[in-house]
Amino acid sequence: MSLEIINLTKKFGEQTALNNVNIQINKNEIIGLLGPNGAGKSTLMKSVVGALKIEEGQIIYDGKDITEDEISAKKSMGFLPENNPLYQEMYVKEYLQFVANIHQVPHEKVDEIIDLVGISPEKSKKISQLSKGYKQRVGLAQAIIHSPNLLILDEPTNGLDPNQIIEIRNVIKEIGKEKTVILSTHIMQEVEALCTRVILIHQGKVVQDTDIVNFKGKFKNLEEAFSNYTA
Repeated sequence: MSLEIINLTKKFGEQTALNNVNIQINKNEIIGLLGPNGAGKSTLMKSVVGALKIEEGQIIYDGKDITEDEISAKKSMGFLPENNPLYQEMYVKEYLQFVANIHQVPHEKVDEIIDLVGISPEKSKKISQLSKGYKQRVGLAQAIIHSPNLLILDEPTNGLDPNQIIEIRNVIKEIGKEKTVILSTHIMQEVEALCTRVILIHQGKVVQDTDIVNFKGKFKNLEEAFSNYTA
């Protein structure tokens, strides 16, 4: 799996959300995508997965421009957006079977993923009946059910209690051993627990792209480093 983002610029009217962004990812790793609110993180992730049209620049995935064969690129990507859109009136297992059918994944994979993300007790409930934490787990399940080579997660532990956060982090860590994960989060402990590399976006530009040690540098902790780089 390789991902190369070349001179990517995205504007919404007069606002520039991404300004000449260049990123290269060549190996299986868990990357922390950091930045203040409005920095351009979600725009970047949505561009990579094809949810936003690319107007300036290129995204090369596995050696191919993603605009040339969007369906093929999307087949090997998993995406959990921040707002986690789910079909609220579907039952949990019904919904995941629906997603599995789209990806032409065997039905036995559904039960495997349900166990992996810890939603077995809730699988017969309607999604609308779930707590926010369990809904987040369903969103993660749909993102990984087809074993994507690239997994993009936007605030994956949002709304989870401390025990659930640890469980989901362990799932992400296991996935990161064999796949590439891009993880957007505001929780610095999550970055420290999971990530080996940090990409920091501020005002639509990449201002840091380095390993955790270099990112922290002379500062006491990641929070202080983040604050300094985005001041």
